Amino acid sequence: MKLLHIDPFAGISGDMTVSALRDLGVPEEVFQEALAALPITLPECRFVRGERGGISGWRFRVKGHDGEEGHAAGHHHHDDPHDHAHDHSHGHGHSPSHSHSHSHHHGDSHTHGRTHDEIRTLLGQSRLPEEVKQHALSVFQRIAIAEGGIHGVPPETVGFHEVGAEDSIADIVAACAGFAHLKLDRITCGALIEGTGHVHCAHGTFPLPAPATLALLQGIPFRQVEEPWEHITPTGAALIAEFASAFGPMQETSVSAIGYGLGSRHTPNRPNALRLILGASIDSGSTDCDEVVELRCNLDDLTPEHASHALEAILSAGALDATLTPTVMKKGRSGWILEVLCQEEKAGKLTERILRETTAFGVRRHRMDRLKLERHHSSVSTPYGEIAVKVGTLRGEILQQSPEFSSCAEAAARYGVPVRLVHQAALQAGIEGTI
Repeated sequence: MKLLHIDPFAGISGDMTVSALRDLGVPEEVFQEALAALPITLPECRFVRGERGGISGWRFRVKGHDGEEGHAAGHHHHDDPHDHAHDHSHGHGHSPSHSHSHSHHHGDSHTHGRTHDEIRTLLGQSRLPEEVKQHALSVFQRIAIAEGGIHGVPPETVGFHEVGAEDSIADIVAACAGFAHLKLDRITCGALIEGTGHVHCAHGTFPLPAPATLALLQGIPFRQVEEPWEHITPTGAALIAEFASAFGPMQETSVSAIGYGLGSRHTPNRPNALRLILGASIDSGSTDCDEVVELRCNLDDLTPEHASHALEAILSAGALDATLTPTVMKKGRSGWILEVLCQEEKAGKLTERILRETTAFGVRRHRMDRLKLERHHSSVSTPYGEIAVKVGTLRGEILQQSPEFSSCAEAAARYGVPVRLVHQAALQAGIEGTI
């Protein structure tokens, strides 16, 4: 299994992610081709070598949006060790008559950034590979949902300032292209830290984490350290939320490459760099592993008949599995805990099905890894004919055998015997090694 571990020991931002991918070995052409596929003309984007605290790495710089090239941070002023001090996404509900009263100093034709709808159109009209396009759309969608929740507006009406500017668009698209180029099986992320200072923006002074960053980090573990500057930008948080499937120490891995992406400023205590570690799982042949999404909600006013119907509807809509567990809820009311497992691409559709088929007002979503035995289907010979059996193996050793109920039921009907007898016969045939 090809693994990538993100080690954000000094934090993470969009440009640092792109820089670390370049240092990891992703060719520069991959990033430039992705940016050229956009239907807009971006300022010059280039990589330069540098060092932070004795650590050598790349920096990704967008002309006119880099503090070291004279860019004024405008309405954002904080001790941010990363390149883009204006990386915060402050969203609003936009209407055609909406005008901004904020002071921006980006010096380009898009000083007010773009709306989420405009960015979706931009990406939709691009010539980006489908995988890159879908991840970029998803990253911006995550930011729009976070900003919409903060400002109390629907995600589709959110207007971005800084995240809608050229440098942040370049960061997100280039990062998605770099991850896609590596053709990874799994991405994990180490311990995240954030400072305890404040960020000053158009909407006032906020304690760290910045509001959008905190919203994007929901469900992701992090801790604060006594350092008065920002470690995690909203773009960095959105990229982690999009790509990382597990958080914590790096699993046992055979390391093949290491990349460092540098921030613009020299900071005390630790080098201002992001480290990416590429390798292969030592135990990749023992089990199969994939990423699934768990959808969960509590239901306290659903009858058993409606609960059963909802479960069948959810399974027929493509869930990998779905269960209803009876429980006792507040004020002694009986209820259900609904848990649904699905592939990530079906999570949205199944969330809507849950909301339509049950009395839920909301659905919790959790991304998780699923370790599986290697599976295949076979058949066994029994006195009741051939019975289909699902077999689970570990490095070639059979650990699980499960006769298919439908196959057992058909045989039982043909021979006029109870299903349990057919099931027992199929299990015994498997034990005797006829598979």
